[in-house]
Amino acid sequence: MQKITRLPSGEVKLEFEIPWEETKAYREEAVKEISTAKPMPGFRPGFATYEDVKRIHGEMAILEAALERIVRAAYVKAVLAEKLETVGSPAISIEKLVPGEAITFTTTTALVPEVTKMPDLKACQVEKKAKTANDAQVEEAIDEMRRMRRTEVLAERPATMDDLIIVDLEMSKDRVALEGGTGRDYRVYLSEPNYIPGMAEQLVGMKAGDEKTFTLPFPAEHFQKHLAGKEVDFKVKATSVFELQLPKADDEFAKTVGLADLAELRTKLKENMQAEMETRAAEAAEIEMLEKLVDSASFSETPGILINEEVTRMMHELEHGLEDQGMDMATYLQQIKKSKDELKLDFTQQAVRRIRTAVLIKAFANQEKIEVSEEEIDAEVDRILTNIPELQADTRQHVSSPDYRDYVKIQMRNRRALEWLKKECMK
Repeated sequence: MQKITRLPSGEVKLEFEIPWEETKAYREEAVKEISTAKPMPGFRPGFATYEDVKRIHGEMAILEAALERIVRAAYVKAVLAEKLETVGSPAISIEKLVPGEAITFTTTTALVPEVTKMPDLKACQVEKKAKTANDAQVEEAIDEMRRMRRTEVLAERPATMDDLIIVDLEMSKDRVALEGGTGRDYRVYLSEPNYIPGMAEQLVGMKAGDEKTFTLPFPAEHFQKHLAGKEVDFKVKATSVFELQLPKADDEFAKTVGLADLAELRTKLKENMQAEMETRAAEAAEIEMLEKLVDSASFSETPGILINEEVTRMMHELEHGLEDQGMDMATYLQQIKKSKDELKLDFTQQAVRRIRTAVLIKAFANQEKIEVSEEEIDAEVDRILTNIPELQADTRQHVSSPDYRDYVKIQMRNRRALEWLKKECMK
């Protein structure tokens, strides 16, 4: 290698000049490859001499066949010698490729960003602010449990705001039925928010067999832009009304959830709510701590390839989260009124912060010489394997591979570094 240049873009440029004599071993490998792919008369495949292959195919063909090996070997040697943390494949530019002369080429590769200034831990102190669960919250939780166990009893009377009403529904605008605007046996819990404000109030007082027409404006933020804020006509027919009966909050109710009495239920709920509040407070404090640390540190440039990978990861996380909520990405994008590219752009700064956070935690692990023993890695891999069925042989083989062990080591080391930081920065 002749020269190494760190670029402002977070990349490194390596310039190489490989003497002709140093390429001999790679050219000989290329000769075997050529004579195997194109057997020559008088020679077994792969056993033709260098001079004979050169005579038939030309030395340039040999050099071109050897080029990938030459470049790869020189590049890997330089990266290891310079202790460069590269990401992705290098861009390669061949400047000179002439038989008998030195080969010159350059590679440009993205680098994992570095911490150029470590933060002052004293300036990054945070306080865990856990709230205390109170009796009102406990009673609210009990009421929610009662609502989850409510029964629906058919009522031969007009609907009240506490009821469930079943209706057949038709929506239209300018006397044209809306696409997807017709429904049968549409369930409306009148005490709960409806996506059409004012609809519940129109249905109160209806009983089975009643019909009614009315007009309501669609919400201004409705994802269907041609309907947002517009007046829509409704035609409804009530088919049935149900009274929602909640179980009493008493000892018998507590027994249905496996507890002795109502007092124990209240105690258990309060304990669980307090534990959840403390967990949330710890998570909030951890996020605040990491934000302070990142803001107080300085970093080299984050290369675009890393940012794009992190944005892609964030998009996948969002898609999975939406799926868990029963929503797809297209509907979500309609609701927030953005395209996928606009959303990716919004994620860019967050992606950079996530990358820098990971880089900073690793830097602290190195600084504090935090290590993980082989025995600890073995135990963690074994723990993971116990949760993978024997039939999933490919997955088990992957988890047992050296690459996965390295991944486990990095994750364990980072977790240990994060715990160390929390001890240093959290009150």
